[in-house]
Amino acid sequence: MADNPQCYPPEHFNNRELSLLQFQRRVLAQAADKRVPLLERLRFLCIVSSNLDEFFEIRVSGIKEQIRLGSRSTGVDGLTAPELLERVSKEVHEIIDEQYELLNDQILPALEAEGIFFPRRTLWTDAQRAWIRDYFRREVNPVLTPIGLDPAHPFPRVLNKSLNFAIELEGRDAFGRDSGAAIVQAPRALPRVIRLPRELCEHEYCFVFLSSVLHAHVEELFSGMRVLGCYQFRVTRNSDLFVDEEEVKDLRDSLKGELQQRHFGDAVRLEIADTCSEKMEAFLLQHFRLSRRDVYRTPGIVNLVRLMQVPDWVNRPDLSYPPFLPGIPKNLAGKRDLFEVIRRQDVLLHHPFQSFTPVIELIRAAADDPQILAIKMTVYRTGTDSVLMEHLARAAQKGKEVTVVLELMARFDEEANITWANRFEEVGVHVVYGVFGYKTHAKLLMLVRREEDGLRRYVHLGTGNYHPRTTRLYTDFGLLTCNPEIGEDVAEVFKQLTGLGKASTLKHLWQAPFTMQPNVVDAINFEAEAARAGRKGRIIAKMNALLESETIEALYAASQAGVSIDLIVRGPCALKPGVEGLSDNIRVRSIIGRFLEHHRIFHFHADGEDKVYLSSADWMDRNLFRRIEVAFPVLDPRLKRRVIREGLRAYLADNSQAWDMFDDGRYRRKTPRGLRREAQSILLKELAERS
Repeated sequence: MADNPQCYPPEHFNNRELSLLQFQRRVLAQAADKRVPLLERLRFLCIVSSNLDEFFEIRVSGIKEQIRLGSRSTGVDGLTAPELLERVSKEVHEIIDEQYELLNDQILPALEAEGIFFPRRTLWTDAQRAWIRDYFRREVNPVLTPIGLDPAHPFPRVLNKSLNFAIELEGRDAFGRDSGAAIVQAPRALPRVIRLPRELCEHEYCFVFLSSVLHAHVEELFSGMRVLGCYQFRVTRNSDLFVDEEEVKDLRDSLKGELQQRHFGDAVRLEIADTCSEKMEAFLLQHFRLSRRDVYRTPGIVNLVRLMQVPDWVNRPDLSYPPFLPGIPKNLAGKRDLFEVIRRQDVLLHHPFQSFTPVIELIRAAADDPQILAIKMTVYRTGTDSVLMEHLARAAQKGKEVTVVLELMARFDEEANITWANRFEEVGVHVVYGVFGYKTHAKLLMLVRREEDGLRRYVHLGTGNYHPRTTRLYTDFGLLTCNPEIGEDVAEVFKQLTGLGKASTLKHLWQAPFTMQPNVVDAINFEAEAARAGRKGRIIAKMNALLESETIEALYAASQAGVSIDLIVRGPCALKPGVEGLSDNIRVRSIIGRFLEHHRIFHFHADGEDKVYLSSADWMDRNLFRRIEVAFPVLDPRLKRRVIREGLRAYLADNSQAWDMFDDGRYRRKTPRGLRREAQSILLKELAERS
């Protein structure tokens, strides 16, 4: 974090965690919106659960760790860790109550009306009961290991976020034991949602939950004993990884050891069925060393994330977003030689409205092109099955000099990246892990090609990951260019990542942790000075999060100088807009829609020069000071206008998917007056080939 003292009092800042929970409320509102297709509403409901899982695994575990260590420090908002934990617990309980009320009272009945049914056990027909009984005995029972709790059978280790059942029993078993309690763990190999055969159902689609199947037959696991209660439960654990820089010898080996323990970190949350007895709840809380504040009772399955599969299983296009075919820029359409196109002009790709295929094709062409000498690329997230990664491996096998800067510490993608590291090394790719202590989050690809006039660098810079699947779900920009000065900057960044030496001055790129934050603050201050001198001051910036205090303070000062500032911040935002005398000229909005808003765009008026930067970095402490990031300028005037129009103005004009923040940190959704405008829908119509 920057060393400058905080200039503004705590009440002028929103808390990061509470602001992040406000984002979850906006996502939940998509599930409540009847204009959203029904299966997509179910998907949004599941996304909230998935987001909350990570929130507890990382953010809440961090708060609890502060309390455990006796930390008295506060964030920029002035809240202590105990105060924050209390407010987080209250907020999450409210969100989860709303989530299950929405599921049980609106979404499930609406699905049933469309022929998609999740019958309760009490509503199973005789034929369904017979099929389910056979399924349990054939598919479920053989892989279960019920564990009675007594001195010889201690409480089993419970995996992070796994499905488990706490059983209350009465009576003695064959050995005379009467502990009164048992635990049944559901192996992860078992499906949590099971589709019943069509001939057994009145509805076209009929699903039962594994929890219901086990609950209906739990007595078969404890022969001769009486089951008093069967309660599903789920424990969320601290999943942050720690690798000691002073102790580590080999990052990959050290990380493998940490990953094995991730499933068994300290418990931070207990989810239990709302039917669970007070006695069993107290027993579980005592075992996991949690308090009543940490328990969340659910009137339904404890893991809604498992319902995420249902929209993919149900063939009802009318209940989903319409499919679309991402567009190809006109200057690339039908062109076989991508290098020739890029030599003539820069190419801007706007995902997911435009295809990511040109990037994949560029790497494929590079692997086959005898004139390509070297390929260098950063990889943060790419998935377990990536054709792009396969092209890199093939390029190495063909004798190209291939270097991959692979970020092993990409949260929750560590195992996939370790697998790729092993695969790459087998085929001769140079694999490096960047700079220890600084995550490599920049999105960079550089191809070195021998041409008639010498060596030329072709580069791709992006705001999002080299992950073909997420490029159809996240909004991002990618720039293809062979501008020699940008190529030199990218080459210098790769030199830092793979070698040793002082950081050189870059001509065009802003780089974290060195120049990005100072350059952002300087650009904001320039607008403030222009406004004080009576000239126009204007800033429009779009990002995922805005939390870095010195940047926020510079924005406050610019607002007071008269700069007009629009901030499009998808998630947490510590800045408070519209506060009289502080941020009167600042507006903050969040866009929540079909696609995850992910691109970072910084636009400064700059006395009419209209400087536009695209970046992999949010304005957060971690991005600006603890990661290797780049912001790159859009130099082509035509493409610059496109970024401003498509990436900024379209979102400022949105009156349907936009949420405006008020000075208390709360958000209110825009209500269309007159013509309805949705930025994502408009961009789909303009840029996709067919939607």
